[in-house]
Amino acid sequence: MSKNKILIVEDEGDIQELVAYNLGRDGYQTRVVSTGEEAFTAAVNMKPDAILLDLMLPGVDGLEVCRRLKGSVETQHIPVLMMTAKGEESDIVVGLELGADDYITKPFSPKVLMARLKAVLRRKAREETRETSVLVRGELRIDPGRHEVCAGEGTIDLTATEFRVLHFLARKPGWVFTRQQIVDAVKGEDYPVTERSVDVQMVGLRKKLGDYADCVETVRGIGYRFRE
Repeated sequence: MSKNKILIVEDEGDIQELVAYNLGRDGYQTRVVSTGEEAFTAAVNMKPDAILLDLMLPGVDGLEVCRRLKGSVETQHIPVLMMTAKGEESDIVVGLELGADDYITKPFSPKVLMARLKAVLRRKAREETRETSVLVRGELRIDPGRHEVCAGEGTIDLTATEFRVLHFLARKPGWVFTRQQIVDAVKGEDYPVTERSVDVQMVGLRKKLGDYADCVETVRGIGYRFRE
């Protein structure tokens, strides 16, 4: 049985009971909160594997909760499945643009809810596997588990932010990423990454890469890519 922890953010008692009952029956550990104010605190403390988020909440609404969750280093990796009423298409679009992973419209079948949740959790598991896999790009070996970059028989000493930048680009050789995409992917508490500071990070990264500096290419007017 699953041991995934699910945070349910919903203010309607009947839906709280319905969702919590069906998740509990499938082996999920659940916690229910009723307001947006409680949701962020619960997410930080509980560290759930996924969040079921109602958009129509008293006080701080679901979209603002989603914005805060996806804007924080502590919670941005947690999948969010929005629960919405029919006729809220514009809110659904905004939620997805804010980083929500999926949505389900009310009234919904418990079976459909469980299927959507399992799909979200499977995607998260695949992404986590990719995040921890060792990347070999030419003579560079990038190990996210050890936070280590090796070139030949030597090791390249990078800061945490430089490592995240290199790993992010190297995951998709040939893909061009804008500065904002890089900021969104690597921002962390150890360094306040901004679009302007991305260029500074690249200068430092290339200097440390030495003979391998040309693996990180500047795409004028757009951003950067890892050479194929």
